[in-house]
Amino acid sequence: MQVLQAGQHKLILLELDLDLVNSVVKQAGFDGKLEDSARSLQLDLTALDRQGPLLLFDAADPANLGWFSRCQFYVDGRNGNVMQTPLAVANARDRGGKNAPNSVRVRIAKELPAGFRMPGRQPVTEQVVYALFFNFLNALTKTGVAVCGGTVVQPLAGRTEGIGPRN
Repeated sequence: MQVLQAGQHKLILLELDLDLVNSVVKQAGFDGKLEDSARSLQLDLTALDRQGPLLLFDAADPANLGWFSRCQFYVDGRNGNVMQTPLAVANARDRGGKNAPNSVRVRIAKELPAGFRMPGRQPVTEQVVYALFFNFLNALTKTGVAVCGGTVVQPLAGRTEGIGPRN
């Protein structure tokens, strides 16, 4: 981890180990393709040996209340950011252009504001990001991740079709 100062702006630069990220992906039961850039790490992930869709669900649907009460990650449906983390999520598409039920794209930001804190005011380090990423992947397969509002990120589990007009 490095701290970069450009004028009045300070940034935390994470130095993520690609082999360790690949190890986390494999331990969580995913197969992934990694793309490394200067500002982020993008992963195309597919759940191996999974019968149903990943547990990415619509938080606004009352039918998903049981999942909502258990989840620990919330995705802003307007931009894909996983709230209070350096992660962002997007739907992966199949060849027909539909959402792939067992695949997602995850981006890990390497540049963060110096004042960025994880839940519980925990400072950001590479080890914290690895643990958070592992917990997020487990949540996608076991406990659920809530999509809150917006139409950019589409839910994969639960009731995914719209019913009637939205107020």
